[in-house]
Amino acid sequence: MGIKVYAAIPVLNELENLPGLLEDLLNQQNIEWVALLCINQPEEWWKITEKISICNNNKASVELLKSKAIPGLHIIDKSSQGNGWIGKNHGVGWARKTAMDAASGIAGSDDLIVSMDADTRYSSCFFQSVVDSFERHPGAAGLSAPYYHDLTGDVTADRCILRYEIYMRNFALNMLLIDNPYAFSAIGSGMACTAGSYRKIGGMTPKMSGEDFYFIQKLRKSGNIIIDSGVYVKPASRFSDRVYFGTGPAMIKGREGNWDSYPIYHTNAFEPVQKTYNLFSDLFDNEINTPMDAFLYTVTRGQAIWQPLRNNAATRGSFVRACMQRVDALRILQFLKEKNGNYPGNNEQRLKVFLESRFNTGKEINQILRNLNFASSEIRHLDTIRNFMSEQELLLQKQKGIV
Repeated sequence: MGIKVYAAIPVLNELENLPGLLEDLLNQQNIEWVALLCINQPEEWWKITEKISICNNNKASVELLKSKAIPGLHIIDKSSQGNGWIGKNHGVGWARKTAMDAASGIAGSDDLIVSMDADTRYSSCFFQSVVDSFERHPGAAGLSAPYYHDLTGDVTADRCILRYEIYMRNFALNMLLIDNPYAFSAIGSGMACTAGSYRKIGGMTPKMSGEDFYFIQKLRKSGNIIIDSGVYVKPASRFSDRVYFGTGPAMIKGREGNWDSYPIYHTNAFEPVQKTYNLFSDLFDNEINTPMDAFLYTVTRGQAIWQPLRNNAATRGSFVRACMQRVDALRILQFLKEKNGNYPGNNEQRLKVFLESRFNTGKEINQILRNLNFASSEIRHLDTIRNFMSEQELLLQKQKGIV
């Protein structure tokens, strides 16, 4: 019997997207699958006038799913009256965890738990690509699938999603180029791990939002992440405030012209990160200053950074792993944000410097970069930049395979 895929899918106010999701599930080729959909919202929403429409949408979603009677489709009802979330434990993080925990409870150790979203479209070979990837990289802890946001035709929405995606790809490309072990994007609609790995790390830690970021970071600390699955997932490009940060809130902020939380980090800002990582092995023997020390001392509130790791490391390899776990993706992002003002240029100028210095951009890209303005450039020009970055990211992912 082959590997089985368990799809874990949080659902809130997604009635209009469920037909597309079900179509994509039913079109998956050659793979036996089970889908666990957690329809969810807080119980108290049934008593809040402005939330009743969401409650009714969820109710209709449960009814639709039941009416389909699709084999392998399981409904986790955390939305009907009497079944909703109570207290602080609610949100997409709890819904995703609930679905993934349910999958973990019935899956074999080598079976795969795939995190998906109801507003995302999937190729018919998506499950096959995930299974093939774990067979190609036995022992990997997890997988991060490539992503791509289709444009909507709405100029404002398209401008916002392209700006956000360019921010994400600028970070990912720079991390790939410095060979960082956290060189992947945390996309809740395109993550996977074996059930054994899920249980090994104690499952997903629930968050109100950002649970995908913390989960795949947690997976990376236990083993490698596959980044060469090659089949895009396509999340929706929509304004949404159902989570506190991520694509939807970024688009809402961006619509008002506020991109402060999503800067284009200068490519030179990644050099101190690379140099610090390169010193991990030598730090096992000696106390050496690293380019990130000043920042890390603020994190530890002045306490020793490396000596506690040395005290608990039996070998150089275990020490280096401990350093990697301490200076994780969250710390790297915090470091980049702290140092962001130290580097020259606005966001457009920084992107131009990065792409022209690191890639063979060509005449068309160079012309667009010369006149680039995120607020006023034509959508087709922003899309050309996004597509170029997406292609370069995919090439680097295929070269590396795992991180």
